[in-house]
Amino acid sequence: MESALEYRFSNPELLRQALTHSSLAHELETKTASENGEDGAGERPPSADNEQFEFLGDAVLGLVTSELLFQRFPDYREGRLSKMRAHLVSARHLVKIARGLQLGRFLLLGRGEERSGGRAKPALLADALEALIAAVYLDGGMESARKVIINRILEAEVERLETGQDLEDHFKDYKSALQEWVQAKGFCQPSYSVVSETGPDHRKLFTMEVRIQEQGAPDPLYVAEGQDSTKKKAEQQAARLALEHLRAHEPVQAQQS
Repeated sequence: MESALEYRFSNPELLRQALTHSSLAHELETKTASENGEDGAGERPPSADNEQFEFLGDAVLGLVTSELLFQRFPDYREGRLSKMRAHLVSARHLVKIARGLQLGRFLLLGRGEERSGGRAKPALLADALEALIAAVYLDGGMESARKVIINRILEAEVERLETGQDLEDHFKDYKSALQEWVQAKGFCQPSYSVVSETGPDHRKLFTMEVRIQEQGAPDPLYVAEGQDSTKKKAEQQAARLALEHLRAHEPVQAQQS
């Protein structure tokens, strides 16, 4: 993990805690309590897992992101900077970075979370990345945290945003574009539904599904899933993926009734 972050910890215990999910901390506490003849029902000590680290890392990430955007785009208005920051600190972007760092391989999970595929869960990955930011901050100070955040989390995406094109695409109304596309083809209206809702209240991650179906067809022509911090944003991501696929695999136009 240190190699992926390009940072070596002076205190490896901070790294271990940042990677420790509450499921493992709870299992260890229960085991210890059982061995000591206790019921294990007490409140878990705050230092046992990465939840407090996540809280701190979220704040450090927000500050460094705001600072970088303020310096890089001095002519941008507050509204545009806020949109850029929202994108850069979003769960969707953090999950993308976490997967690129192969963070899931290093998570310390309880047996139940391991069996349920916790290493690939978007919410766990986003939370752990924030916890790692906090660990670097606590270990090496603000300058070390700033370097890791910029080099490993922000820089590549900020470079793409400098053209403005990617930012506009991020906030484009893909749902309306998809609806116009299916109407032109004579298909049924897109159907959206919730697949899952994960993560704590302050960092929810929604997975939404969109189904595209031809008139009278028993099965959908295409199904796409999108993930983001709100249902509306996740629907936009699902619509974008569906639209890109359908345009690339242009089906035969349905007959108008």
